[in-house]
Amino acid sequence: MKKTITTRYDVAEHLRTPKEMAAYLDACIEESDGDASFIAKALGDIARAKGMSQVAKDSGLSRESLYKSLSGDRSPGFDTILKVIAALGLSLHAQPASKK
Repeated sequence: MKKTITTRYDVAEHLRTPKEMAAYLDACIEESDGDASFIAKALGDIARAKGMSQVAKDSGLSRESLYKSLSGDRSPGFDTILKVIAALGLSLHAQPASKK
């Protein structure tokens, strides 16, 4: 039997436009069930797609702190989240929650 060769899937390779990035973040927020580190990881995916060095420059944060904050291993501060979202060219919006 022939062996199947697989490669690691990296969502960052598929996030090319701001619209795709926003849709991905929306989907992750919906699926997060309140897990802030899951959302931070999604922001990390988007930041890697855009270029971590550029996001660091635009946010005023160091590349190293961005990698740590957006790794999904921790929940970054809300100020960091706001800086990253702005650096990514995205914005947050509130709307009434739908009843489950």
